[in-house]
Amino acid sequence: MTHPVFADVDTGVDDAMALTYLFASDDAEVVGIASTAGNVPVHQVCRNNLGLLQLCGLSGIPVSQGAEAPLSTPLRTAEDTHGPQGMGYARLPATEQRLTGHDAADAWVRAAQSHPGELIAIAVGPLTNLALALRKEPALPTLLRRLVIMGGAFDYRGNTTPVAEWNISVDPEAAAEVFGGWTAAWGGRPPAHLPIVLGLNLTENIAMTPALLNRLATAAGVTADPMSVHDERGARSASANPLIAVLEDAMRFYFEFHHDQGEGYLAHLHDPLAAAVALDPSLVECRATTVDVELTGTLTRGMTIADWSNRWGREHNALVGVGVDPGVFFDRFIDRVGAFARQVGS
Repeated sequence: MTHPVFADVDTGVDDAMALTYLFASDDAEVVGIASTAGNVPVHQVCRNNLGLLQLCGLSGIPVSQGAEAPLSTPLRTAEDTHGPQGMGYARLPATEQRLTGHDAADAWVRAAQSHPGELIAIAVGPLTNLALALRKEPALPTLLRRLVIMGGAFDYRGNTTPVAEWNISVDPEAAAEVFGGWTAAWGGRPPAHLPIVLGLNLTENIAMTPALLNRLATAAGVTADPMSVHDERGARSASANPLIAVLEDAMRFYFEFHHDQGEGYLAHLHDPLAAAVALDPSLVECRATTVDVELTGTLTRGMTIADWSNRWGREHNALVGVGVDPGVFFDRFIDRVGAFARQVGS
């Protein structure tokens, strides 16, 4: 069975991997892509999304531009993590494809109204677009079949501040509106479904390595020499497969960044896990709780707090991921993306 899927992304190396996973999945029909300012400015995110569609030989998937800045603070971007254009060392092809004439918040609402009760959505960047969509249509949560958010850190260190994860930290006001709006949408009734929230405590278990990347190339029908920390920095892929070449060039930059952070020559695939869970929630173990976002703390702004003990006495508004089997995820990722890359390269 094929499900309509809407993706809100700030593309980004791992966002590109997440989109590729969705394109490669027979059980997903991507019906819209919202571009969010985050890893790079929103105009570059739009270019990346359109270029990725061109690379993959896809057309007819609407791409919308979102807000250029968070709700109430200046934009911070992460070119140090994702490269000056957001794709590491990779270069995406030029394209004649164009953006929609409506903004990303409208795209959220239109997609949900076009597929009421059926739409599966992922939000893997700052939650600015989704917050603005909720302002336009407060009943949006009741129209979705499922929402998966990559954001936060639960009983775990942050990757932007000591306690805050990047997506939430860029626009904490938007995140607070999203978590607050989920319960409000149901008019005091218990929500029929809760968003699945995957924080760093879960996604940092999904560590891509050179060996796994080599397995992906093999699945695509091409040979590749495993990357190494001893390689020349910025070395470009020689793969004959155009999609594998882009993914390898993007991942090399990501490997180098993580190595420079003292985490090893690997890369955390936060967003692809969210894409996989959107299609199959059984990939993760979750725990229902109430989540809120710290907005005023001098040291803790952007921190996500899960009320595991129900101290607040508030309705649950999230299913927080607490367990995952990385091997199961990578087997599925390599099978799907490898076969898709073989198709793209044929």
